[in-house]
Amino acid sequence: MSEEQEAAGQDDAAPGDPRGKTLRGLRNYLAGFALAALLTTISFWAAQTGVFWQPGVAIGLAVLAVAQIGIHLVFFLHLTTGRENINNSLAVAFGVLIVTLFCGGSLWIMANLNTNMAPMDSMTNLQMQR
Repeated sequence: MSEEQEAAGQDDAAPGDPRGKTLRGLRNYLAGFALAALLTTISFWAAQTGVFWQPGVAIGLAVLAVAQIGIHLVFFLHLTTGRENINNSLAVAFGVLIVTLFCGGSLWIMANLNTNMAPMDSMTNLQMQR
């Protein structure tokens, strides 16, 4: 193996390979942990204080949750946009599609059930008439 190939192959070390750059990897994990902990702390603070406009808290928490997912994908699952990670990116995109369909379908069904359900007043009157 030539020196150029060895130099190029050092960045391609497999996880757990002792030849890998463990200090850089540890630094990345610690940065990801710090960002995840910061986002978690901000989420709890935003939910428990009355500083924000109350209907906007849910939207803010959703934005922080998406940011938290991004932090986990990049820093812990090492998902990048490189050519070697195209299958991982497709798997994540498919997972997002399935979760979106599942949650959207559940919300649609619940809204439909709520719309078609008899009002509580008439249900109470029916029970009293018997």
